Amino acid sequence: MNYRECADWLRQRDNFIIITHVRPDGDTLGSAAALCSALRRTGKKAHVFNNPDITEKYKKYISDYLSDSLDYSYAIATDVAEKHMICDGFDGDIDLSIDHHPTNSQYAGELLLHAEKASCGESVMEVIKELCGNISDEEASLLYMAVSTDCGCFRYANVTAETFAAAGELVKYGAEVQKLNFDLFRQVSRARIVLEGMICSGLRFYRDGKLVVATVTEEMMRTAGATENDIDDIAGIPGKVEGCIVSMVIRELAPKKCKVSVRSQPTFDSSALCAKFGGGGHKMASGCTIEADPDTVREMLVSALDELWV
Repeated sequence: MNYRECADWLRQRDNFIIITHVRPDGDTLGSAAALCSALRRTGKKAHVFNNPDITEKYKKYISDYLSDSLDYSYAIATDVAEKHMICDGFDGDIDLSIDHHPTNSQYAGELLLHAEKASCGESVMEVIKELCGNISDEEASLLYMAVSTDCGCFRYANVTAETFAAAGELVKYGAEVQKLNFDLFRQVSRARIVLEGMICSGLRFYRDGKLVVATVTEEMMRTAGATENDIDDIAGIPGKVEGCIVSMVIRELAPKKCKVSVRSQPTFDSSALCAKFGGGGHKMASGCTIEADPDTVREMLVSALDELWV
């Protein structure tokens, strides 16, 4: 599908439910809410499924679009690369996937995929322009949240000239950039500061510092008083170390279950490493889930990385 075909597909249908991924970030949520707003502007019935993992950090921006209802005719997924990444509570088929992950498995009936984009929000912006002819100021703010969070406020290697152009266009449409930048990137809770200190003090270094591994255990979360609202973008912490080429964050979700986030420089393919454990994503930002304790997971990852690192 191209943008016009996607907009035409939406015009010809009604009663949409929009689905986000597990442990939702600003891109999946901002894209979903902005698309929901645009569909409602055209007179369509639409809502974003109330993903149980949404944190307060994002919920305050999208609450008007959320619903627990499973009364729908067509399901749309935003920023969801694999069907198993769909949030808990929804197990239906997906009619349309809008995504930017090159590893998208084409699980949906229709697919709008732009892997060259830094965020899904950039594609949703183009769809809304085709659908409505413009973007409302609220949609602009939601899309700015999507774009900016998926590129670390324009610090990550996925940023292109088109990313800056999209952000500039959203500013013209009325995005509340100053407010969003302060809320999403500058201000953090006391628990987050404590947790970051614990993470940094426990960093492990391999390959003369080219590989940096951080671990976040359930005990660390309890000690810091941290919740899901306090761990946004922790994947970027170990990669700040000078000389780091590959960084990993191993987060213990439950006994013998860990979520792994891998970030890398262009010389290493993060998605190839995560694919060994059933995960995926982008070349320089990928993830997977491994059924083991954090120490075992770290050993497994370091061993697998040794096989891939040339």
